[in-house]
Amino acid sequence: MNPMESYERDGYAIFRSVLDAALIAEASAHVEWLQRQNPQIRPEKLDWFLVLNDPFWVRLVADDRLLDIAEKFIGPNIALFASHYFAKPPHDGLPVLWHQDGSYWPLDPCEVVTLWLAVDDSTPENGCLRVIPGSHQLEFQQHAKDTTIENVLSSGIVGVDASSAVDVVLKAGDVSVHHPNLIHGSEANTSDQRRCGLTIRYIPTSTRITKPIGAPFLLRGTAVQGINSYIKRPVFIEGEHFAFQGAMPE
Repeated sequence: MNPMESYERDGYAIFRSVLDAALIAEASAHVEWLQRQNPQIRPEKLDWFLVLNDPFWVRLVADDRLLDIAEKFIGPNIALFASHYFAKPPHDGLPVLWHQDGSYWPLDPCEVVTLWLAVDDSTPENGCLRVIPGSHQLEFQQHAKDTTIENVLSSGIVGVDASSAVDVVLKAGDVSVHHPNLIHGSEANTSDQRRCGLTIRYIPTSTRITKPIGAPFLLRGTAVQGINSYIKRPVFIEGEHFAFQGAMPE
């Protein structure tokens, strides 16, 4: 079964060996740099607000190999809504409770696709993504605040039947794609190995962001007049930004 058929049937799909090892190594170093710059933020919560002034992050999500995948799902006019590193450190990486992404997002309509880029190998031992196949066919379920255990979102869906859950096992450089209605989550990382993934939320330019959150960059194609205002891509400044291959001083 090809990835598009898997997505239609199960609500998720896997694309193998999308990005090269050199770029993945830069992404891994970028995460470490972000942690040094933001020691007050848990590494699982390196979220969209950091993207706005980060040339490497924008370069990464604008990589043509990722946009080519996104285009299969949402067409040729592509914008970024948000992006988030979930970097679970060894031994105390936080779990993510069962949830549906789209239930949190101010998008109208909720036409969006998530690419989950594996920066590290992602396994059951280090808290890989887990999904409920076919749950993308459900409407958005009620999400309730839950702080009984420390977790990334502080909320989730109560009473999920996880008997059919599948582990999404990825090698660094692989990409999984999932539907905004797909029920998914992940366990804590109690292993010796970090588990880092980068989520990238791509929208067609016909989808409106209805609240001023996210990182609205136009990445490919054309904007739709009157829908969203897109911001300029940040320019690399030596000494201020993460240095990467191809970065040009201002």
